Amino acid sequence: MIIGLPKEIKDNEFRVGMTPSTVKALVLHGHQVLVESGAGIGSAFSDDEYRAVGADLVPSAEQAWAAQMVVKVKEPIASEYAFLRQDLLLFTFLHLASNPALAAALLSSGTTGIAYETVQTASGQLPLLTPMSEVAGRMAPQVGAVHLQKPYGGRGVLMGGVPGVAPANVLVLGAGIVGSNAARVAVGMGAQVTVLDISHDRLKYLDDLYRGQLQTRISNAYTLETLLPTADLVIGAVLIPGGRAPWLITRALLPTMQPGAVIVDVAVDQGGCIETTRPTTHSDPSYVVDGIVHYCVANMPGAVPRTSTIALNNQTASYILQLADAGIAALRDNAALRYGLNTCRGFVTYPAIGTALGLESVEPLTVLS
Repeated sequence: MIIGLPKEIKDNEFRVGMTPSTVKALVLHGHQVLVESGAGIGSAFSDDEYRAVGADLVPSAEQAWAAQMVVKVKEPIASEYAFLRQDLLLFTFLHLASNPALAAALLSSGTTGIAYETVQTASGQLPLLTPMSEVAGRMAPQVGAVHLQKPYGGRGVLMGGVPGVAPANVLVLGAGIVGSNAARVAVGMGAQVTVLDISHDRLKYLDDLYRGQLQTRISNAYTLETLLPTADLVIGAVLIPGGRAPWLITRALLPTMQPGAVIVDVAVDQGGCIETTRPTTHSDPSYVVDGIVHYCVANMPGAVPRTSTIALNNQTASYILQLADAGIAALRDNAALRYGLNTCRGFVTYPAIGTALGLESVEPLTVLS
């Protein structure tokens, strides 16, 4: 198979879809890999490194996209829609539930779109979403701490406080991969941390792990309304696989928060779990609504591309190899990979996306047959 690796062009996105290690594995299996020149520079992988493992360097995105399968990190943006076509297999993050324009482009072109974020194992794990959730979760307290500083519009609160002065009060909405990693870093920074979730088992796990270093609460409207007025930093870490995140904080609740408090909504890729969330970029990361600073960058891990690219490829490489070796047949043979199928031959093949976009969804095996 011919596999294309184009350069990411989203605002301040420096990750790359495949490391030289992944490319070498493909070449050893007899595949041809077309790498757009400069694709790996942002993650500190040179063209020479790709050339050394057997890749063919091409000068343009158009040539990389002309491959049978294209591997990326972020979803195609509008300027890339022209590259979509019926005989293309696209493997990348898609987040279609909050991106109807991209969904329409994939459906009208007939592209087979496989999304990292919905590949799911029999145990319910999301192995390709997990590494980026870990990175984003660990970054959230860092960027929150920066935006709590007065020059960034925040309350002027230091995360760990100092002797005689209370630390920041951090509220984490969700105890999954993002939330647990956010809590880990926030606790390490010395903040007072409270984690909300609807799962008693997840809260019990964190309570046992941290032994009183953080607080846990069952998530409901009353608890949230009680805790918001004292929160300095709120981290949104809610996930519904493939679907839109629910709004836990409505705009009506913002005035109950302290002026200069900060919201970091990591769920922004799936629409956000705060009503006032809208996607931002690393070049213009925050905005203020009702006195509350919102940080809603949709590609947070892109700011630490070396770490993120390697972490992502640790999980995606085996799936990329399966698709290259077997083509679309890999989806029939691998149930976890089949969950990743979002669009195929003009059909939506993931129910939560169909629900979010008001479109009928079709069983993947029906379309594949």
